[in-house]
Parts: sequence; structure tokens; C-alpha cells
Amino acid sequence: MSHSQRLPDVVVVGAGVVGAACAYYAARAGLAVDVVDRGPVAGGTTGAGEGNLLVSDKEPGPELDLALFSGGLWRELADEFGAAVEYEAKGGLVVAGTPERQEALRAFAAEQAGVGVLAEEIPGERLNELEPHLAPGLAGGFHYPQDAQVQPALAAAHLLREARRAGARLHAGEAVRALRIGADGAVRGVETERRRLDAAAVINAAGTWGGELAALAGVRLPVLPRRGFVLVTEPLPRIVRHKVYAADYVADVASGSAALQTSAVVEGTPGGPVLIGASRERVGFDRTLSVEVLHRLAAQAAGLFPVLAGVNVMRAYRGFRPYLPDHLPAIGADPRVPGLYHACGHEGAGIGLAPATGLLIAQQLTGKEPERDLTPFRADRFPAEGFPVEGGDADGG
Repeated sequence: MSHSQRLPDVVVVGAGVVGAACAYYAARAGLAVDVVDRGPVAGGTTGAGEGNLLVSDKEPGPELDLALFSGGLWRELADEFGAAVEYEAKGGLVVAGTPERQEALRAFAAEQAGVGVLAEEIPGERLNELEPHLAPGLAGGFHYPQDAQVQPALAAAHLLREARRAGARLHAGEAVRALRIGADGAVRGVETERRRLDAAAVINAAGTWGGELAALAGVRLPVLPRRGFVLVTEPLPRIVRHKVYAADYVADVASGSAALQTSAVVEGTPGGPVLIGASRERVGFDRTLSVEVLHRLAAQAAGLFPVLAGVNVMRAYRGFRPYLPDHLPAIGADPRVPGLYHACGHEGAGIGLAPATGLLIAQQLTGKEPERDLTPFRADRFPAEGFPVEGGDADGG
């Protein structure tokens, strides 16, 4: 059968970085892969991300274990893709404004050290050795050399490019309207606006719309969108060397609050602009530009780096993190529906966790024992009722 006529072994729904990683590892494992997305590659959450590959913001547990594993995979991918995905092993710097905050960071780093996270305490008087333009008077911080960064849209594009070289096919601009269900109740493919794709497995990498896709299979996955904004400055000399963020960012990441939260996150890029975040709020799929949030982010960034106070902001963009109530993604085979696999709900960690997610699912698909325990990420861990799913199309990138 020719390439154009062959049937896929697996259909990946979503062409963001997580879906791209699933396609990459499945195709490398010898599976015939089709990728479907209602929009372009990286047209959803991935295209609105900063590209963080972090261990510094994660407490010991399943997500941190996965992040450490995925960090090694990113280093392998960086060797393969070179500078094409703007991979930077630049490390992270978490700073504290008060001695009490520094003590909390010290306790947090001590817990992380027990599972393999590297962190060095930096006294306040030495912070300018790492970041010369930081505001004076900070109590101290911790340097995390394992933190890194990529350009997320480029990463998704190159993962998909390599998957296609291995035989994968991409169907962009096609919304999934239905899942094909066999007589035995198993998922056996998808139907889009233009075609029917029969396959032995479907991977739900639909990001914030992951709950909608799960519902097409008759199961519940309570994915919610959590909106965030990022400011992009004019191109600058490399005045910010690491990913730098304030200590309260860790608490914001772990919070389940629907209310607006902002904490300073500042990092430079190879192209020159400085990226400024981070905000979190649950407002459904409301894309309204919030001037309040932008002002808060700018003020907090200038508080950390006074040199930024006189810098022009070129643009601001927003996106929606795919949030699950316990802050863990859904990864792997759904025990409720044969043939359905999940790779969604990573919230703000999707770019960092993408390679691990793709590799572990590819191992499941090919009958291998996954290298990491996927039990904490099972899609059936939530109660049958209790968390609303906010509407949207059933696929995304």
C-alpha cells in the first residue's frame, strides 16, 4: 500500500508540542501516524507559551519525576535539532525579597534535592554575579542549573517535521467531529470535516479541549482553561541571563484558585526580546485583553529588573493552559475506553513534559512497559461528577 493510501495505526488529535512529541516518538517506533488539528501547527496553547522546561517550580512527586526524565529527553532532542528550536540550558534563578521567603525557598530546595534536583543557594550579596541588573536589596535566591528553555512553536514544528520524515501525515485545518467507536465499545479512529481515519488508537492531545474530545468517547476528563498573558519587549542586549522569577510564582503554580494571580517571571531570548509573565486566572475561553493584568506584570518585572522600566513593550499575547484539578496531566491509555489514550492537562508544564509524554505513550502503544509509572496520570482518577468542563472545539494545538 502506498503512503497516501495506508491506514494509520494511531491518530493524534492536536498539533501542539505535546501532540507533536506523541507523533515523533510513535513514528520513530515504527507506527503509522496521522496528526489532526483544527488549526495550524502550534496554533493553540503551544503558540502562546514561553517555552519553559522547569524543575525549579515543582515539589517532589510524580510531576517532578516526569520533569526530570523529560529534561534528559529534551537534551537529546537539542542534540538532534541543534539551534533550530532555540534550546538554552541557561538555568533558572528563583529570588526572595525577604529572609522569610528565602527560608521557604531553602526548605523547598532541600525537599527537591532528595529526588535529584540540583539547586545552589545564592546569598543576596551575590545575586548580581548571576544577574547584574537585578534590583538591589533582595534577600537571596536559588540557582537551578537543570532549568532550560526552547521556542515552543519551533519545537512543535521540528518534532512534526521529523515525524513526517518517518512517515507521519499531518491534516491541519480539520476539526474532529466524532470518534469512531467499534461494536466492542473501543475507539477505532476519528471523523473530521473532510475524512474518516480508521485506526487502532487515538491520542487525545487536544490541550484545553481535551475534555471535549474525551466526551466524544463517552468519558469525562475535567480539563479547564486557565488564561495567562505574556509581555514581549523590544529587542535588547542580553540583560537577563537566566529565567528569573519571584518566590511566590511557585505558590501560584500549585494554586487551584480561579482568581487572578500574577507573579514576576522574566527571561531573555536568543532573538533579543525579553518575555515577561506570569498570570493565571480561570475565565473560561474569554480572550479579552486585560489592561489590569498587563500593568501588573510590567510593574512586577520592573520591580525585579529596574532597567526594564524604560523599555518598550512591543506586544502582549494570551493563551489558555489546560488545567486539571489536581495539577497533574492525563497521560496514557484510558482504562474506561479501549483505544483511547490521553496526553493533555499539563497546564503550564506541557512544553517541558512533552517528550516524556510522547515517549511513554509510544511505549504503551507498542506493547512495552513504560519507563515511568503512569498510574498517577490515569484519566479515570477523577470523580464522575463535580468539575465542570467549559466548552470549545474538540481539538487544538
